[in-house]
Amino acid sequence: MTPVTCFAGRKVALFGLGGSGLATVRALLAGGADVLAWDDSPESTARARDQGVTVFDLTEADFSEFAALVLAPGVPLTHPVPHWTVERARVAGIPVIGDIELFVQERRALAPGAPFVAITGTNGKSTTTALIAHILAAAGRDVQMGGNIGTAILSLEPPAPDRIHVIELSSFQIDLTPSLDPSLGILLNITPDHLDRHGTLADYAAIKARLVAGADRAIVGIDDALSRAIADARTGPCVRIHVGTPEPGFDGLSARDGMVFDVDGTRIADLTGIGSLRGAHNWQNAAVAAACVRALGISDADLVAGLRSFPGLPHRMEEVGRRGRVLFVNDSKATNADSAEKALTAFRDIHWILGGKAKEGGIEPLAPLFDRVSHAYLIGAASDAFSATLEGRVPYTACGTLAVATAAAARAAAAAVAVEPVVLLSPACASYDQFRSFEDRGDQFRNLVRGLA
Repeated sequence: MTPVTCFAGRKVALFGLGGSGLATVRALLAGGADVLAWDDSPESTARARDQGVTVFDLTEADFSEFAALVLAPGVPLTHPVPHWTVERARVAGIPVIGDIELFVQERRALAPGAPFVAITGTNGKSTTTALIAHILAAAGRDVQMGGNIGTAILSLEPPAPDRIHVIELSSFQIDLTPSLDPSLGILLNITPDHLDRHGTLADYAAIKARLVAGADRAIVGIDDALSRAIADARTGPCVRIHVGTPEPGFDGLSARDGMVFDVDGTRIADLTGIGSLRGAHNWQNAAVAAACVRALGISDADLVAGLRSFPGLPHRMEEVGRRGRVLFVNDSKATNADSAEKALTAFRDIHWILGGKAKEGGIEPLAPLFDRVSHAYLIGAASDAFSATLEGRVPYTACGTLAVATAAAARAAAAAVAVEPVVLLSPACASYDQFRSFEDRGDQFRNLVRGLA
């Protein structure tokens, strides 16, 4: 735990008692704060009360008595309308912050030079965060990984001069961190996302830009116009990352054809054969990780060793088994077409399991990649809509359930003449029509593959 001492002896309001909220309460109490916590969910408040947390209905509180309101990142700060606690805090003139801001303030007081790597982006930030932490740990460094990737930041060990915090940040978390100042800030990419919570794409991009603006050093992927503009506006040290053949005069790291290249064009790393880093999006992740760990003093030899031993993340193009020539890949995290595109571009001879609760736009944007699909196996509520999109373009079978689809895809792939047929679960849909979560969907697929003859 990182005890938060910056509010010692003062009263703090906290709203949102999920996992990170409970961790924040514990950290504030350990640092000497007086915390009144609340949640709209009776189940969450009951769980917190059972754990000894002082639960108080903030609708009855005098916000002028609080030094700050600590808000969970899932609670609306601005859009579609500010949460009622935010309005009360603004009337009282107190700051509205999140757990990342508490860590930032504690680091500034405790060990201002402690390495703090903050990673954001619309896509790829979890994989990049895990990859950086893995390379550093494999090289013998003291690493703490958390934030949006899973472990609440205040549940990690405190900042220290030789301890590296590698933290994934969502736009919601950045928005609640007004004094964000990582030693190394990473922006991977920006595409439209969470506009219901940020209003416009310009607002969303501006929030992402704050992570780069406050960093001592920055690493920015420049393959989209918004991120490139943020890199261009950066006045401090900035390493640019490009996927593809660089333009003349490019002075950053580039990735293409499964290789990562230095500024001078020399090859840093060969990603060929690393199953956890397939596809152009993962080449970008690897190039960003290379720039990051080099800045932290890791040798190229340790970098390459770390890349080669990286196991990947569950449910993100996770290789869950082989049966003869057939490779089985769990990409259950692909809950929309944009995410599924990454997997479709990484393979050929695909037996594609897809479907669930469809997102706006369906799978029509994936039409240019249909020639990579040998057969599609439809599951869940989107089956009728997806069959209409695939009709006449890709052979398909309506399977209904994941179990039926996995068995059918495995049989067909085993009979295929391709060198390496791929059974790919990349649903391009939310999971909630048939599963508790995308993790549950991916776990069931993994178990079904293990149960195949």
